[in-house]
Amino acid sequence: PCLFNRVCWQHLLYALVNLVINVNRLDLVSNYLIFLKMLNTLRSVCHGVGRTLGLRTLQTTSSLQHDSLFVHRDSPEDNVDMKFEFTPDNKKRVEALLAIYPEGHKRAAMIPLLDLAQRQHGWLPISAMHTVADILKLPKMRVYEVATFYTMFMRKPTGKYHLQICTTTPCWLRGSDEILEKIKQDLGLEVGGTTADGMFTLSEVECLGACVNAPMVQINDDYYEDLTVQDTENILNDLKCGNKPQAGPRNGRFAAEPIGPPTSLKGDPPGPGFGVRADL
Repeated sequence: PCLFNRVCWQHLLYALVNLVINVNRLDLVSNYLIFLKMLNTLRSVCHGVGRTLGLRTLQTTSSLQHDSLFVHRDSPEDNVDMKFEFTPDNKKRVEALLAIYPEGHKRAAMIPLLDLAQRQHGWLPISAMHTVADILKLPKMRVYEVATFYTMFMRKPTGKYHLQICTTTPCWLRGSDEILEKIKQDLGLEVGGTTADGMFTLSEVECLGACVNAPMVQINDDYYEDLTVQDTENILNDLKCGNKPQAGPRNGRFAAEPIGPPTSLKGDPPGPGFGVRADL
């Protein structure tokens, strides 16, 4: 990685120096074109060095969920002519959610209602967005804005088990690449894909906020942390058999406690007033 970064920065510095040297001899357009050519050369060099050293370069392995297209395109399974309606049980939940918020502020229930629709349908079609807009008496655009902003909303068919693997720095340093390759190998799919039986969808995501338990993967609503390749295989086997694996750390520790013994707060906490001056 050090060699990789050094080569990249040396070429970038070379490009900038050449641009400054030429600034007095060429017009602005020419300098701009030269700089673009230099940047293209730099990108090729960076990717070449990365491949030579077996490193991941400046791109992720695939398009991330938050990079998906915001514009809706009608498809057989997702179009404006389809109808979405909450089940009788979920209609009661809708009423309960709306009752939380005062009149004039019912739109605050938008995210819970979209989440409820997604849990019922498995993903969030545009027809469900329209139903939520009608319930809240809002323009459809207001619902589109929310549904396309939050990556928790899946706007295309998703498997029964949605595997979201974190590959940002802490997880990557702890071996998330090996975990990702194990998942791809066992399920026979690439990032962004869904298995033919509709059971698994694999996504690569940004930090999920469990860095101290890296590497980790989120499966539906549960975090599976402190993973090894063997742990990953065991979890996938359980899911394939219809069993629910135990969520949380896989190395035996509780939550995010340190690996060693506690170093502070070893006894019962003091009661109210501890450390306060008697004359206050």
